[in-house]
Amino acid sequence: MMDIASFEDREVKATFLSKDEVFCPVCSAAFRREELLTGGGRLIAGAITDELHRLYEPSVKYGDVYPLAYPVTVCPECWFAAMDKDFTSLPDDDRERILGDQEQRMAEVANIFPAVDFSTPRDLIDGAASHYLALRCYGYFPKDFSPTIKQGICAIRAGWLFDEMQKKYPDQNFDWLALLFKKKAQFLYSEAVYKEQSGKEPLSGIKNFGPDTDKNYGYEGALYLSALLQLKYGPREDSNRRIELLGESKRTIAKIFGLGKSSKTKPGPLLEHARNLYDTINKELNETDD
Repeated sequence: MMDIASFEDREVKATFLSKDEVFCPVCSAAFRREELLTGGGRLIAGAITDELHRLYEPSVKYGDVYPLAYPVTVCPECWFAAMDKDFTSLPDDDRERILGDQEQRMAEVANIFPAVDFSTPRDLIDGAASHYLALRCYGYFPKDFSPTIKQGICAIRAGWLFDEMQKKYPDQNFDWLALLFKKKAQFLYSEAVYKEQSGKEPLSGIKNFGPDTDKNYGYEGALYLSALLQLKYGPREDSNRRIELLGESKRTIAKIFGLGKSSKTKPGPLLEHARNLYDTINKELNETDD
């Protein structure tokens, strides 16, 4: 007869281990990937922030569940990390470079994140660390994988997870780390758009632009987020340069969203946020002119 206690314990879990083993393309270690269970009231969707981040309400049965802790696959042995579909697609030419970086990336993670362990169920800290590792490892991927935009997505997701850690542990300065990663995301999104528009790195290597896991806002979403991050986290030291960059962002938003006119081809929440962004940029530029 099945043990009722063990059955109930299994039922309240938010994740499970994949049936099939994953083989690390860098060190050849075999492991099972932790996957998120989404049914049974585990995920209660809340609002979408201006950064296109989906918030979730805590479940009475499961408590807080953070989907962003799981989309990056991390080898528990060498800590090579990438988004799920890229993990096993690493070109052979990049294997030795990533293997040679193992000690360095492990040391960097140890300096930022306390007590990280990818052989046990993930928590918020492991989730943030997984995105940091992927950000580093994508630096070794060739341009046909669109690594820069994927680095930007990893950076903004890490920032969001640090926001959650700040709520839980307000005396640990996680808000500073959240800001740091969001500023990194701002640079990477701007760099990705520049590289795509100049022909240096295509965006054809990414199918889901996110930036969160619940919805794909596509290329237009990436342009919107690039403009938003420029407004919120872009450099402010050179006021003339800031005015120039915000002016470019304003023109981009106006172009892709038709100055806020409705369009059936654009997701509703994205259109609404784009209108608000356009107005906010316009207000700052007008205040600067005054």
